[in-house]
Amino acid sequence: MTTITAPPRAAVRTADLTRIYGSGDTAVRALDGVSVEFPTGRFTAIMGPSGSGKSTLMHCAAGLDTVTSGHAWIGGTDITTLNDHDLTVLRRDRVGFVFQAFNLLPTLDARANILLPLRLARRRPDRAWFDRLVEVLGLADRLDHRPAELSGGQQQRVAVARALVTRPEVVFADEPTGALDSVAGTDLLGFLRRSVDEFGQTIVMVTHDTHAASYADRIVRLADGRIVADEEC
Repeated sequence: MTTITAPPRAAVRTADLTRIYGSGDTAVRALDGVSVEFPTGRFTAIMGPSGSGKSTLMHCAAGLDTVTSGHAWIGGTDITTLNDHDLTVLRRDRVGFVFQAFNLLPTLDARANILLPLRLARRRPDRAWFDRLVEVLGLADRLDHRPAELSGGQQQRVAVARALVTRPEVVFADEPTGALDSVAGTDLLGFLRRSVDEFGQTIVMVTHDTHAASYADRIVRLADGRIVADEEC
């Protein structure tokens, strides 16, 4: 199959993206022809009420869910044309993920959890980059601890370090502060903001929280599977 390419003017781009679940009278149109760009080096929040399609948009744009029609690009690669193997490799090598559930492996310590994506890709870690992430995230004295020995905020910071250790083109964050208290959530949002300002990272974050969205450069609002507002912060 020929892969459609597009100029990498944005870290992520979608064109007429549609996602329908079910069929016939029970069909649900979660996304209805969404076209949007997420620029490189910026922090974008996706907001909307429950059922608006915000998480579906992120999952389709990240290659975590299949699309019914339309296209999604990461850089210049049309991910909607990739087979399962190539899509897995792309997500592993070029995308970082931070979820509300920390998704850490309980048998591995913090260091091994952070380095896991590189281990799976058989890539050597950049020691200076690893050390900088650990320092900025305040994890230097927790690297030998397993997830059960860490607080919720510390576990989420390990998850963020894991998402950034490969220097991905984009980090997708789905309600990353949802399981954290207000102090830990604010600390995490501050680091995500710094990762954009200091590291040039691109972040696309789904959130229902206006406080979390205030850290973004831009807010894209969805309702009924369509973009209803696109605001610079």
